[in-house]
Amino acid sequence: MLIDAHQHFWKLDLPFDYGWLYAERHRAICRDYMPSDLELHLRGAGVERTVFVQTQHNAEETRWALRLAEEYGFIAGVVGWVDLASERCESQLEEFLSHPRFCGVRHIVQDEPDENFIVRPDVFRGLGVLERHRVPYDLLFYHQHLRHAVTVARAFPGLRLVIDHLSKPRIREGVLEPWRSELRAAAAYPNVYCKLSGMVTEADWSSWTVADLRPYILTAVEAFGPNRCMYGSDWPVCALAAEYGEVWRSLREVLSELSSTESAQIFGGTAAEFYGLKLEGQVLSGT
Repeated sequence: MLIDAHQHFWKLDLPFDYGWLYAERHRAICRDYMPSDLELHLRGAGVERTVFVQTQHNAEETRWALRLAEEYGFIAGVVGWVDLASERCESQLEEFLSHPRFCGVRHIVQDEPDENFIVRPDVFRGLGVLERHRVPYDLLFYHQHLRHAVTVARAFPGLRLVIDHLSKPRIREGVLEPWRSELRAAAAYPNVYCKLSGMVTEADWSSWTVADLRPYILTAVEAFGPNRCMYGSDWPVCALAAEYGEVWRSLREVLSELSSTESAQIFGGTAAEFYGLKLEGQVLSGT
């Protein structure tokens, strides 16, 4: 089963913080993006299931996304949010644990003023809560945060971690180091995975090529192996630089020499295993 392990929805009239969408450089995606908008892209690529990933530090967005997942069968999982730094983290998490589509937690670490946010003692306490409850965690880093992946992986060996968007390497400038070395260091820990996602928006939005992405994709696949890499579109953020189909085809092209088994892992199997997705039921069942 083909799975997109990283996509978003937003609706601008909801009471969430969508301020970043109103910046001039994001004007092209400053509108509603809902499941019915995504379904056409999924059908075109043959993708059968997706994982919604949070955009808000607000548990109400998680509740909203879980309601969407109940309506649209293709949403196999919801990566939501709880306040890792709060002493109420565990009670917040317990609200979602019984929902069959809740599959993980993320915090937008890249936007935190404190570059060391993820290794703060209070946040570590929250990560410990996730580890005890066996809830996966998405690491949303810029490349300058990537060094912390080793620290977190070592501290919580029972916590499954996935690096979103390859930790946003400097594709636009063609810079590989120290990103490459730090990604390989993270990959040495078996509880760390990597999403092959979010690359077109780290390249030149108007002139990127598959060749620009290739060294970053191959570095990640070599470091983690197909069993710990997963495809993600990062739709609709990707629309700043590419249509859904372009993102899909670009990754397929770079990975065309993989075996069918290896390809099946990256384009579905890894995500299903990492998030523990329940994949029964009708495909694309929404309206």
